[in-house]
Order: sequence, then structure tokens, then C-alpha cells
Amino acid sequence: MIGIVVVSHSAPLARAALDLALEMVPEDPPHVALAAGAGEGITGTDATRVADAISAVSGDDGVLVLMDLGSAVMSAEMALEFIDPGCEVRLTPAPLVEGLVAVVVSAAGGATLDEADREARGALAAKEDQLGVAGPEADHESEAADAAPDVGAPAGVRLTLTNDVGLHARPAGLVVRALKGLDVEVRIGTDAHAPVDARSLMGLMSLGAAHGDVIAVTAEGPDAARALDAIRELVENGFGEDAAE
Repeated sequence: MIGIVVVSHSAPLARAALDLALEMVPEDPPHVALAAGAGEGITGTDATRVADAISAVSGDDGVLVLMDLGSAVMSAEMALEFIDPGCEVRLTPAPLVEGLVAVVVSAAGGATLDEADREARGALAAKEDQLGVAGPEADHESEAADAAPDVGAPAGVRLTLTNDVGLHARPAGLVVRALKGLDVEVRIGTDAHAPVDARSLMGLMSLGAAHGDVIAVTAEGPDAARALDAIRELVENGFGEDAAE
């Protein structure tokens, strides 16, 4: 599993963003280190703290570093000169909050460094889609349409969302987690939106699937039946939200 570092001028901001992201993966989360603030109660960033954070989460799968404001980028770049982590360390231009949520969920789902970075960079796509703004990373729909398999080839099922708020961040994260370790390609779409990769948190959120909407789930690969059963169970159980009320 990849390691993740958050570089922020504000310790409370970094902690709150991480707490939000970890709500999506209550079990077996990835290793995340915070390099926030320039000292006790001091706003700013410190390259030494960043270097220590990278070293703390480095491993064979690599480390992805997210940053907030300009000098955070400079501190992260400087930190790379201080260390030899023995693995690839990548600085991503992804937005801090949305990107962190995307990376934590994708990493927990077994994503590679490349996959997690790509997911983080596209983290604004769901918001842009909701607001009708075409951004450079808002390509989930077009990519999904191009990559979709021939109609009728994969196994599929149509499911009605019964939980109050539909396929928002936490349920989408549960879908991603349910596919971890399965040898299968799963796509989910709606009547109004082309299918997206079911391993992409931000892709799933870009569907805008709400309570009462029907999602079309297709699966292709050796574990297709297991994947469909897992997603069907999540949907039929209201993603655990009905039981929590």
C-alpha cells in the first residue's frame, strides 16, 4: 500500500482533512503522515518536517505527497533533497481536501502510485460535473464511454439506491473497498450518466446518483460474480446507513 504525506500551513486544517478522509475507510487505512505547521502554533511549513513525514511512510509501493499553498510546494521539493527514502516519492498538484479523500480511498483499495495520483488529480471532476464546469480533469464520462466494453459482453445488474443520500463519498468508498483484491473490471453508470470505473471514488461521485436512482453495474473478469454480489449486498443494505439510524 502506498504511503501518503499531507503538507499544510495549518495543523488543524491537515488534521481535519485527514479525519474526513479516514471516515471513508474505517478498516485498514493507508499510512498517512502529516507535515503541518512550522512549529507549535506557528502557521507555515518546514522542509525537515516534510522529510521526516516522507521517511515515516515510505515503502516499496511509493509515497504520494499532497500540499496546500505555494510555500508548501517549495518545502516538499526541498525535503526531497534531504532524504533517500528508497522508493519513489511523487508530489501531486491535486487539491488538498478532495485529493486526500480520493487518495486515501484508492490506496486502501489497493491502487498503485500512478493510479492514486491520477485519482487525486481528477478529484475536482465530481464538483465540476455538478456545477456544469468542464475542467481539464473532468474526463470520467468521456473516458468511460470510450473504454466501455461491448454491450452484452459483461455480466450486469441494475440496482435501486435506497439510502437517503445515494452514492455520496462514503458509499462510493465502500464500493471501491469491496473490489479490493478481485480480478475484475467493474463499471457503474446511470440512465443520465455514462459508466465510470467502479474503483474510482471521484468517478462514482461524478455520477450524481441520488436516493431512488437506478445504477447499472457491469462486471467482466474471473471475479465478476463476486463483484456483483458484493455491490448488490451494499446497495440492498443501504450501505449500512439505514442500520446506523
